[in-house]
This record gives sequence, structure tokens and C-alpha cells, in this order.
Amino acid sequence: MALSATVEFIEKMKNPLLLLLLILTFPLFSQQNQVVDFIRADAAVELFPSEKMLKGKVQYEFKIFQQTDSIYLDAKNMVFSPSGKSTNKIKLSSTDEKLWLIYPFETGKTYKVEFLYSAKPSRTMYFVGWEDSGSNQIWTQGQGKKTSYWLPSIDDLNKKIEFDLSISAPKEYEVIANGILKNKTKLSDSVTTWNFDMEHPMSSYLVALAVGKYSSKNIFSESGVPIKLFYEPKDSLKVEPTYRHSKEIFDFLENEIGVAFPWQDYKQVPVRDFLYAGMENTTLTIFAEAFVIDSTAFIDRNFVNVNAHELAHQWFGDYVTQASDADHWLQEGFATYYALLAERQIFGDDYYYFKLYQTAEQLKSQSDEGKGESLLNPKASSLTFYQKGAWALHILREKIGNDAFRKAVKNYLEKNPYKNVTTADFILEAEKSSGMDLFGFEKNWLQQTAFQADEALASLRKSTFMVSFLNLAAMRESDFQDKKQNLSEALNFPVNDYLGQEAVQQLSKEAFSKEILPLYKKAFASENILVRQAIITFTENIPKELQPEYESLLKDDSYFTKEKALLLLWLNFQEKQSTYLDATEGIEGFPDKNVELLRLTLNLVTPNYHPEKKKAVFKKLSAYTSPEFAYPIRENAFGYLYQINTFTAQNYKDLLQGCVHPVWRFQKFCRELLDELLEDADHRENLKNILEGFPQNQQQILNEKLN
Repeated sequence: MALSATVEFIEKMKNPLLLLLLILTFPLFSQQNQVVDFIRADAAVELFPSEKMLKGKVQYEFKIFQQTDSIYLDAKNMVFSPSGKSTNKIKLSSTDEKLWLIYPFETGKTYKVEFLYSAKPSRTMYFVGWEDSGSNQIWTQGQGKKTSYWLPSIDDLNKKIEFDLSISAPKEYEVIANGILKNKTKLSDSVTTWNFDMEHPMSSYLVALAVGKYSSKNIFSESGVPIKLFYEPKDSLKVEPTYRHSKEIFDFLENEIGVAFPWQDYKQVPVRDFLYAGMENTTLTIFAEAFVIDSTAFIDRNFVNVNAHELAHQWFGDYVTQASDADHWLQEGFATYYALLAERQIFGDDYYYFKLYQTAEQLKSQSDEGKGESLLNPKASSLTFYQKGAWALHILREKIGNDAFRKAVKNYLEKNPYKNVTTADFILEAEKSSGMDLFGFEKNWLQQTAFQADEALASLRKSTFMVSFLNLAAMRESDFQDKKQNLSEALNFPVNDYLGQEAVQQLSKEAFSKEILPLYKKAFASENILVRQAIITFTENIPKELQPEYESLLKDDSYFTKEKALLLLWLNFQEKQSTYLDATEGIEGFPDKNVELLRLTLNLVTPNYHPEKKKAVFKKLSAYTSPEFAYPIRENAFGYLYQINTFTAQNYKDLLQGCVHPVWRFQKFCRELLDELLEDADHRENLKNILEGFPQNQQQILNEKLN
């Protein structure tokens, strides 16, 4: 049966068994790269936010390698029509998964096809805030979700295409997409079209756009690459701490990798309710607005690591792309390693080695439990691909030497520009540059499931700081008298961040006594925010003798410390609860409002603390469950309302909306909380009474749980 006839047959037959048999009969689906090369795509997309839909026109240029009568594009649940501008009379035929192009294509010829389409993406493109009063945004996430839900393309990451995009959106919004912005044109009185140009090909999972009310700051790398840092106007005072070190990271990576940034420009944009920490779309990193911070938040939750990780992907993942899932570490392991090198440049050697130590502990634990994984396992965990991959590169660099390592990376990139790569491609360059046989390295670090803990420990001990840390850590089970002097020395000014935290953690395991009191006072007096933070982290009961010192933590420049100190002080000293609430009034904390939401909750359960304001306070706390707010804020608010066992009808509705939220972590949290509430008769009855007010998909979830 000819493929054109097959497509028509599939469209007519609705029997899923027959469809499965047809798919099994025609392996061409996975072999299309041998038949056709899609070279270039010009896509014009108009967005309709209120309807959560889009309409588009796409022209593809492609070359035929082998004579065939049918080729396809991946296209999920789209409606198509021809535009009349194709090279020949190419027929369009679509299923729920693919758009088939049917024509007697001849070997060696180049064709063009143009078509119109419309879609309401169920995933990959997200319309955020348009149904409430939150930030109105549209953004995409292709990796793991498939760009073919909003743009007819090729999901196979081994197929790279030059994508040029024209995006039309309401005129009051900024549009950001892959490539250089060539110009903006007026489509109508209310709609502006933004035209972007890409010079080089990329896999379709890296095609992206973001739409919102943004301002931007323009900077340039030492090599002259234009870098655009986007932010919402309300966050103008957070631009510097959010993007702190961005230029330094960019310049460092260009110099360290030894290959010029491989694209025309670079942009970074934060979005609400993003699915991950960040995504390295070609020339356009989209990241979670949780990293939009002020200077106080910087010490605890900064953007530096994610910033460097996603930028490193512009080389490792975008410029050269894994050929298969078994090569996934070539993207994530490299990005993790180079991000850590960038952080080493910023935060120093002790930071670098301590981070390696922490991940080594995780990998050793995984391995000791019999759950170790090969780096070449296509189904390995993130811990393996990211952290074990970074460790492998760290060990390889030590093994072959700095110069050989850098030469290998440079050659590996320059020999495979805009192509797909395998692990063998990289190892070959490492062997050439070093003149060494790396069979042992491959066996132990790439193929072996067990983590090479002894070799990792030997590497860590090359750092004098790590020797001191490991010696101190080895005393965790020692009697206090045997290690008292060591703990005291670790707290000598100026205190090392990691030695000081380790000393405090060991102190916390000891029963409080007059003998321990001077060491605690020494730790408090260290003026080291991380050491002082460790004190509150490992505290359950505050000794009366140290009440003033613990109260001083409320003034530290750390929202983590402020939150923990407020709760511990409130629990330990009832007579001063009002004082502590007054001291933290007006402090929001991190973007998830950690301090504010805790304070509102404590306010409600503190007797005689402004009783006339309780109603307004509850209203404010309760309102934070609304979809108007980012999901981390909502999650915190739900958690506190659960603790005080008070939900309004609107809170129930917000919870059901969260049960279908696109961010799976928040969705899981909401569904588990719903299960907890349904165990209580009162909550169960309340939910039954408002069942009819929910959308159908939310009603279905609640009905299933009620029944």
C-alpha cells in the first residue's frame, strides 16, 4: 500500500487496533531523516490570548533524498488548509499527530510547501494570567513537551532546521523569540507583528517565544555579543541582584570553553508558573520568576547557577545536540560542570569543592542503595545525568590535564557545529588531545553504575579546605570534650562558611550546657550570615541564656533566617510574640512571600494581637490561594490555611483549579491536600455543596475522589 493511500486509510478507519498495526507495518515514521531534509521554516503565528489559541502560516523548504510519495511533519491536534503558494500541488492530509505532505517527490529535488493552520495547544504553549488579574503572559516549553503542539515541526531532535519566526500579539505586549529582532510591523490597530531571524539551524524543541509586559536592560559581552535582560516593570529595583554576574558568567564561559558564542544574540526572560528552573532555548533562556530577587534574597536563592547552566547549554545542547537519550549527559553533565566552573570564578574554590562534596555524598548514597546508574543509561535520573556527568568531567580534566581537556572540548565543538553528537565523538577528541587511552575512564565513569567514591574522595582531598572540612566532619560521632577545641577553632574569625556551619551542626547534637554556651556566643558573634543561619536551622528549643542573640537573627539580611527565627522565637517566648510580629511587619521575603505568609498566620493565632484586624488579616492570607498569584505563593497559603484548618468556598475552588495546574509539583501538592481535606467530614460536606461551580475537568477530579 502506498503511503498516500495509507494516510487516507488511517483517516477513514477509527479502529485503534488497525491503526496500531499500520504504525507497526510502516517503520518509515522513524526513518524519515533518510528520505527528506527539512532545511528552513518561515513561520508566521498570531496569538489570541483570550481564546488560548493561535493561527499560523508556515512555509517549509526541504530536499528529497529518496523518491517517495509522502513525507510528514509532527503536528498535534491542528486544523490545516493550503495557502496556494507551494512549489507544486502538494496535497495536505492530517491526523491527530501528523501533517502529511503527499506528492510524487523526486530524488535530489528541493521543494517548498506553504500552509495555514490553527491550534489550541493543550501543552507546550501556556497562556498565564489571562483569566485573572495576574501577569498576562504567554510562554513556551518545548523540551519534554513537544513544540509540535503549537508549531508544525519535526520532534526528532536529530533533525535541525533554520526557523525564522514572525509573532503577532496585542500591541501593548513585548514579544521575545529565537534570533535577532529584525523589525516590528503593524498588523492592525490592536496587533503588532515581531519579526525574528535565525542564521543557523536548531532542533525544534529549542524553538520558543515569550510574551508579556516587559522592560529590558541591554548589555554586551567582551566579544560584542548583545545580551538583553528582561524584567517586568514592577521588578525594576530587582534587576541588578537578579542578573548579578551575568556579564561575568558570559565572558567566563566564552573564554573557558574556547569557542565563541555560536549565535547572534542572547536574551533572558522570567515568566510566571514556569515548569522548571530554566530552559535553554536557542538564544532565549526562559526562567522561573522565583529567581527575580532583591539583594537580601541573593545569599539564599540567587539566579547565578541557573543563569550559568542555561547559558552553557547554548554550546552544549543547542550548538551540538545529543544524538540519542544515551548521550543526554553530553548536555546536562556539561552544562552542570561549566555552571559550577562559573560559580567557582565568582564564589571561589571552597564553594566549588564543597558543591562537589555535596553531590558526591548524594551519588554515593544512591550507589550504596544499589540504585547507581550508568551515565549512558537513556533512562537515568537527573542526579546521574547532571551531577555524575559533572563529576565525570571533573575527573577527566584531572586525568588528562587542563590543556588537553580544553583542547578536546574546543575540537569537539568546532568539528560538529549545529550537528548531533555522541559520547564517542567527545571521547575521541579527549584521546587525541591527551594521547591517552581512556578505556578505563569510560568503564569507571561512563559505563559503571556504581559511583567511584574512592576516586572522588582522593580528588576532593587535593583541596586543603576540603581536608580541613573532612577532618572536622569525621568528628561528628566524637564526644564533645574530644572535639571541643576543634569546634572552637572552626569558629575563629574570619569564619569559613562551611567549617562554621559544620561546627554549628555538631554543636546542635549536644545537650545545651554552660560549657557549650561560649561556643554558641562565638558562632553568633562571627558576623557570618551562613553560620548564623545554621544556628537557627538546627535549633528546636531556644535557651533563655541566648534569647537576645536569637532575637538578633530577625535583623539578618536573609529571608530564610528571618522566617525561621520568627517561628522559633514565637514558639519559645510567648510573652514576646507581639514584639516579634511587630519586628517583621512589612517584610515579604522571597518571591513566594515566605515571611509575610508566616507572619499573617501567626497573627491569626496570637491571642490579643490586634483583634480588630483579624478579619482583614485572614482575608489577606486567604486571597493568596488565587490563580492571580504564582503557584509557590499559592502553595504556601494553602499550607498555612490547612494548619489553621480554615478554608473559604473560594479557597476550595482555588484548590480544585490547582489540581489541574500545568506545573506537576503544584498539581500533586493540591491533589494530596484535597485528599487530606476529604478525610474530614466538614471539609467533605463543604466541597460537595459547591461541586456544581467547578469546570468540568475539576468536577471530574472531585467526583472521583468523593466516590
